[in-house]
Amino acid sequence: MDARFSRLILLFPNCGRQWKTVSRMLSLRWRIYTGDGVILGADTRATEGPIVCDKNCEKIHYMAPNIYCCGAGTAADTEAVTDMVSSQLQLHRYATGRESRVVTALTLLKSHLFSYQGHVSAALVLGGVDITGPHLHTIYPHGSTDTLPFATMGSGSLAAMAMFESKYREGLTRDEGIKLVCEAICSGIFNDLGSGSNVDVCVITKGRTEYLRNHQLPNPRTYVSSKGYSFAKGQTEVLSTKTTPLKEKAEVIEGDAMEE
Repeated sequence: MDARFSRLILLFPNCGRQWKTVSRMLSLRWRIYTGDGVILGADTRATEGPIVCDKNCEKIHYMAPNIYCCGAGTAADTEAVTDMVSSQLQLHRYATGRESRVVTALTLLKSHLFSYQGHVSAALVLGGVDITGPHLHTIYPHGSTDTLPFATMGSGSLAAMAMFESKYREGLTRDEGIKLVCEAICSGIFNDLGSGSNVDVCVITKGRTEYLRNHQLPNPRTYVSSKGYSFAKGQTEVLSTKTTPLKEKAEVIEGDAMEE
């Protein structure tokens, strides 16, 4: 085998898999005088090339009771990476008896992605609240990270970031934060073909997490027949018919196979 070809196999072990991509998610960290928190948001469209293969997928992944993670990229990669780190955090809680810290999840995720040099297609936004307060981080597929007051990732991130940069301010209340996240998600939904369907929101505060599944439905079906859809037989015209008889390709001779 050619050495260059064997190296390609080593670098791309899953080159034959199907790519099911998730498009975009975003989040912000909000602070008010009565408490601190993190709001995560995501659309629900998953695509496979030009095909919408899932209209209502979940892009906000559970990491720990106080930590959630939004994922963009290849759906299999985002789910596998977040599930693996979530399991490691659970074992850490069993061993220590303490609440998981966001920086622990951040370190595990970026170390894993860096070791694969970007071949694991998972772009993540990690948010949570621990003993040190609210935290929001972005993790790129190559393992680099950012810590920001608001962040967007994925194909619709530019449209969403436009909403954040124009309307975000310190001191947002919970309801104002949810409204801004939903506006940013909808901006991506209506301006990016890879984003669409519904809006999911996750609000994390000290000691409490609210997962608002399908919080908004900005793309309802405009018409659905009350009688449903049924097609009677014979509605499609048959233009021509051709019958091809099967021909015997081999002659079977009875007798002892060992006879000469």
